[in-house]
Amino acid sequence: MLYAVLGTCVGVALYDRLARTGGIIHLLLPEPTGITPCGPPATYASLGLPFFIEALCREGAVMERLEAVVAGGALLGPVSQQDIDLDLGGRTTEIVFEVLGRYRIPIVKSETGGFTGATLELNTRSWEASLRPVFLAASRPATKITPPTSADIDAMVENVRPIPQIALKVIRLLREGDYTLKDLSTELMSDQVLSAKIIRFCNSVMMGAKKTIDSIDQAILLLGGGNLLEIVVSAAVETFFLQKEGGYSLMRGGLFQHAVGVANAARVISSFTGKGNGGTAYTAGLLHDIGKVVLDQYFMNSFSLFYQNPRGDQQDFVKLERAELKIDHLMVGRRLASRWQLPENLAEAIEFHHYPERAEIDRDLAHIVYLADLLTSWYLAGLERERINTESLKSRLQQINLTPEQIPAIVDLIPWQRIGAFN
Repeated sequence: MLYAVLGTCVGVALYDRLARTGGIIHLLLPEPTGITPCGPPATYASLGLPFFIEALCREGAVMERLEAVVAGGALLGPVSQQDIDLDLGGRTTEIVFEVLGRYRIPIVKSETGGFTGATLELNTRSWEASLRPVFLAASRPATKITPPTSADIDAMVENVRPIPQIALKVIRLLREGDYTLKDLSTELMSDQVLSAKIIRFCNSVMMGAKKTIDSIDQAILLLGGGNLLEIVVSAAVETFFLQKEGGYSLMRGGLFQHAVGVANAARVISSFTGKGNGGTAYTAGLLHDIGKVVLDQYFMNSFSLFYQNPRGDQQDFVKLERAELKIDHLMVGRRLASRWQLPENLAEAIEFHHYPERAEIDRDLAHIVYLADLLTSWYLAGLERERINTESLKSRLQQINLTPEQIPAIVDLIPWQRIGAFN
């Protein structure tokens, strides 16, 4: 079984039943944003879909027998005029339809546009493709939500394990820049779990190491300071996020993978705009939803009631949290940040990433995390449930010297392939 969970991006299932050949391609953008593509050709509908069609034919499919099923290209969350004008998903869908028409491949089923994501599945035994709204993919009977008391929240915040001190020390060394290879190696080797995660990451396909990395010294040399900072922060935070499906997560580990997506997007936005520090932006993006760790248990068995009610399509989830629980993940995240004694700019980004104009200490950082969260919710819609209000998108972009027309170029630069690298 092949499947893709789609939001703003577009998925195309192509198959030849007789040749028993087929697959799914996941397209992020309509076409490259510059002269030279930033991402792999398969990222773009204009390049990736023709390449996919021709690759299937080389594997034995016959062009005249190919059938297509198309899904995605949605406008997610509370939709503003800005979303409608930008309409990246709609433009990607148009190119998909144009390419399929050019190759004379019939579309036997299609579910594109709209205001919710979709799951596209292709059964490689029966060669049947199916489509479902994304929020129904993990549906279960709902139970009534019991709002937590202030004492309940305080108790849960106290019980959340803080970031390991070893990780904080390594992060401090990397940021201050006053360290030796031996300093870093000594600190990292004192934490076996952290060391194992770093070495595992270095040996992942994505890193493409020419030889097996089997020591922290080798890992540090391979990664360099910037990448090491990101990996240490990510590995330290991973254990906070529940790895099960349900609540905020649409899939196992969804909260953590969403956090890694936001972190990578925030680093790219910081570099693109020249605002702030990439490492700080990455850390803020990774930590932005820590309040959900506490609230998740309240939605584990009741998300159908909470997220699939009619208001869920019209309001951002912060408003829904407040309506149902009298508190939201922003407030809880701020409590956790205070307990962990995080720097004030990070605490502020956690508290105001849905309303970045309220930030005072580092308004740019809060805006960077807001945009990173929004883009990740569009392009990785199958990880967690989120509705982010975009009514003030244009003014929020202006704060970090961006225009809506630059969003495709930023999306093009985000290394979406890094998501899930720790799993």
